[in-house]
Amino acid sequence: MAGLIRLRASLRSLPSVPRSSFARTPPALQVAAWFPSPLFHSANIRESRALLVAALDVSKDGSSAVLANSQPPKGVIETLRNADAVCFDVDSTIILDEGIDELADFCGAGKAVAEWTSKAMTGTVPFEEALSARLSLIKPSLSQVEECLKKRPPRISRGMADLVKKLKANNIDVFLVSGGFRQMIKPVAFELGIPPENIIANHLLFGTSGEYAGFDPTEPTSRGGGKAKAVLQIKQDHGYKAVVMIGDGATDLEARQPGGADLFICYAGVQMREPVAVEADWVVFDFQELITKLS
Repeated sequence: MAGLIRLRASLRSLPSVPRSSFARTPPALQVAAWFPSPLFHSANIRESRALLVAALDVSKDGSSAVLANSQPPKGVIETLRNADAVCFDVDSTIILDEGIDELADFCGAGKAVAEWTSKAMTGTVPFEEALSARLSLIKPSLSQVEECLKKRPPRISRGMADLVKKLKANNIDVFLVSGGFRQMIKPVAFELGIPPENIIANHLLFGTSGEYAGFDPTEPTSRGGGKAKAVLQIKQDHGYKAVVMIGDGATDLEARQPGGADLFICYAGVQMREPVAVEADWVVFDFQELITKLS
């Protein structure tokens, strides 16, 4: 399953773009990259002038307040370099997609679920309410989840693999802390060399015939403030002195608190959520910015 993952470049400061948009957009630039690993057959790196112009328009309209923290203070860089662990959000951070939206679209409930996702990420409704509402609209069977992963494999964000390698080289542990689903995150973690025990995410439940049976309510990320609790637990269990949280949503920002994440870095390379970004310690649009500071 992990071999199906396709790596596609994310545009700098580009809002999330549905897969169907790529099919409709003329390929102004298209580069095919081949990887020696048998897990990768190829990676299509697509960039469009039309999409780039749209991204620039977004930054003109709404990101002026964010520019102040796009250059990290010395203390932020030092905390990142000296961190024991970095916890990543998955959807719109590690990967270009929102996993639950992809699954919903595959199951025919895309529009209604996307609206709930937006509410959850901006913090306008409790996360557990949004999760329950979205799953009640989708009701995905086990076969649908497996088929979705085959036909719409997660697209890893540009620079993510290199960043994980750099963190490991610096003896910094990597965790995935997500409100998404463990079944859809495991192949991504495998491809990036992140052990399954370092995944904290929701877990879909299925009946004996593979029918949807709900989700595990005991997972910390199934409830509001779950990511914050998960990061706090990671820090306590491993005895870490400094932990960094990287993500794009309000639930990622919540992880920065006493005893939890010491630093919150907002990744806005896929989604620019200004209410979240303006509160971040550092806003980045490209993972290469982090790699450079870690060198």
